[in-house]
Amino acid sequence: MEQHAHWRPDRKTAPGYIEQARQSTQARAANPWLAAGSVIVRQQALRDFAQAMTNFFRRTHRRPTWRTRGRGEGFRIVSVKPGDVRRVSRKVGEVRVPKVGWVRLRWSRAAVDGVKSYRVTRDRAGRWHVAFAVVPEPIAGPGTGAVVGVDRGVVVSAALSTGELLCAPILRGSEKARLLRLQRKLARAHCGSNRRGKAKTAIAKLKARETDRRKDWVEQTRTRLAREFDVIAIENLKISNVTWSAKGTQKAPCPGVRQKAGLNWGILVNGWGLLVTRLERKARGRVVKVDPRFTGQRCSACGVVDREARESQAAFRCRSCALPAMRM
Repeated sequence: MEQHAHWRPDRKTAPGYIEQARQSTQARAANPWLAAGSVIVRQQALRDFAQAMTNFFRRTHRRPTWRTRGRGEGFRIVSVKPGDVRRVSRKVGEVRVPKVGWVRLRWSRAAVDGVKSYRVTRDRAGRWHVAFAVVPEPIAGPGTGAVVGVDRGVVVSAALSTGELLCAPILRGSEKARLLRLQRKLARAHCGSNRRGKAKTAIAKLKARETDRRKDWVEQTRTRLAREFDVIAIENLKISNVTWSAKGTQKAPCPGVRQKAGLNWGILVNGWGLLVTRLERKARGRVVKVDPRFTGQRCSACGVVDREARESQAAFRCRSCALPAMRM
């Protein structure tokens, strides 16, 4: 087997970002077609890969895999100059992309000064997005000492201790029926055919619509909680462990695989992790994570744990003390 040109017998570790960037410069000089592209895009891709490998060895993320076609498409541009972004009209703007020129975009957010980088991405629905890297300012609390507890569920996305129930929006009945028809059409289509590609794109558009609604609900919910309460208590749940698959092995399959798959879908579609992540950024330093053990069965007055006291996700009635039924 022919060895790589940059392989050395005395090498014990994989080349890092500095050496990979040097190899990229040599490759650009040897291949004119490679030099036709933007060097910034290639450098940032190497930086992303180096950061992904660092996170993997720190055991904070999974090992990076090969990029799937149609997923994660995009690139990042740094060293943005003040004149690289301009506004054409009230809803239309333009951004200068290296080696491409001016690209028109929909102006959906207010302009922020000091932007140094942006990322261009393409989702599975075929939509292109331009996201500018800006650290949002947190929202100050009302200063009244108001405290609220948030209980995340499958039927009810978020049940507040004030008794209010919040539900994340999902696809409507007609959209679910269309999604089912498209999935059946996708199952009948041959791999690699144009019909299968069109069906996948139509399914991706419906999924993207549901995702956009969930993200919008999360943004509105976290902004409202950050403005109305000074302290927000929420269970410290590890979503990756809760949504772990129950398939088991071929010799010892786990029971209730379909039930566990449905539960995992219900957790993910309600945006449990996204709500907490965005809430911590909006209400910085005011989100308290509590131990989730017996939080839904312990009485706040006498401290007795009783699984029968929980009548529903929002109603609690202690049978050991005189505490009346209350909304959690």
